[in-house]
Amino acid sequence: MTSPTPLQPGQCYHIYNRGNNRENVFIENRNYPHFLKLYARHIEPVADTYAYCLLRNHFHFLVRIKTEEEQGAYYDQTLRVSETLRVSPPFKPKNPSQQFSNLFNAYAKAINRAYSRTGSLFEHPFGRIPITSDAYFVRLAIYIHQNPQMHGLVDDFRSWPYSSYRAFLSTRPTHLRRDDVLAWFDGVDNFVALHQQQVEERLIAPLVAEDFG
Repeated sequence: MTSPTPLQPGQCYHIYNRGNNRENVFIENRNYPHFLKLYARHIEPVADTYAYCLLRNHFHFLVRIKTEEEQGAYYDQTLRVSETLRVSPPFKPKNPSQQFSNLFNAYAKAINRAYSRTGSLFEHPFGRIPITSDAYFVRLAIYIHQNPQMHGLVDDFRSWPYSSYRAFLSTRPTHLRRDDVLAWFDGVDNFVALHQQQVEERLIAPLVAEDFG
């Protein structure tokens, strides 16, 4: 198996993965917020997040990998708002691909410990597809949010609690790049309207349709 292409700074990606042998990676409701907590710890320093959806046995994220300068700015901002760090260690850029691996490993260890299981939880390597056009960005965000309904988990994707959809209809603080996404959709009204149009998986990527259809 050839090694996957490393995640490139400044590039947007569709990041996805699923459980080994299609097994559930989110076993109880409490697992979802724990995964997002680990996601914030490992991924926010290296990537901006535009959309996400966590399902029982897989997940999807739409992200943009930060440049080294953007990583440094995030590091400086984090130190400024922290009340616990008294001595600032020197900034060292992080490898985005390794950070995703660290996230999956940390979550797998927590699940293995909590449910007395052993071995790898996720498939390797995780999926990554570069986003190369505005149209693809919009279709992918809709596809990600519609996933729970497409997989029969709910009758209406808007009721699924473990996606970013409802954050775009809210004014509450969020770690998502909400303003950027709504600008891509030309406003919240158009965001809602376009989400009523079903996106075909083949327009996202044949590989994703094959793996998760």
